[in-house]
Amino acid sequence: MTLHVPSSSVAGHCDELLDALHRFRERAQLTERWGERLAAVLGGGGRLLAAGNGGSAAQAQHLTAELVGRYRDDRPPFSALALHADTSSTTAIANDYGVDEVFARQVRAHGRPGDVLMLLSTSGASANLLSAADAGRAAGLSVWALTGPAPNPLMAGSDEALCVPGASTATVQEVHLVAVHMICEAFDAAVERWQPASGRPERQRGFDRREPGQRAPERQDRNRR
Repeated sequence: MTLHVPSSSVAGHCDELLDALHRFRERAQLTERWGERLAAVLGGGGRLLAAGNGGSAAQAQHLTAELVGRYRDDRPPFSALALHADTSSTTAIANDYGVDEVFARQVRAHGRPGDVLMLLSTSGASANLLSAADAGRAAGLSVWALTGPAPNPLMAGSDEALCVPGASTATVQEVHLVAVHMICEAFDAAVERWQPASGRPERQRGFDRREPGQRAPERQDRNRR
């Protein structure tokens, strides 16, 4: 049997990731709180808006896909939008208003007070994400940032931030994926705790957006024409 010895570059990459994960664990409990908070907001009719650039865009879309679809076990879908995925809107806004507005304008269009805006950035310095954070706070959204090493501008411009200590962009993105999965794990656990025996999600008390005394909208019969 031939023993394969990892190259120095492979070993170095793994060592760097292990070091970043070790330091990440010191603040990883924030992912549990975010997951639980998301379950309360989305379970009460709210929405998650997420955005990033490049690889961070893929990570943001990974998160929204897990919420609209499922992470592990079957459960109801929840409202989550990856803002960069609407190519017609992003290109039109960039053309008419400039690249810095591609996410901020969508936040103002789709965000409502009490919603959550999650922004992912390895640098924490992307101008379009900083503009989105400003727009989110002005609209009454909770702004969360998942970034690279602290301090950084996006961390300062958000309500809460989880900053990953990584020596390279690749390592930060890899740990961001771990954080996304941990958020989903906590989200699903919270949904399961609040879900009644009927299998339908309960609206978490305090997060139902209807005004006191306002009736819930009637459900439409799918067979009605």
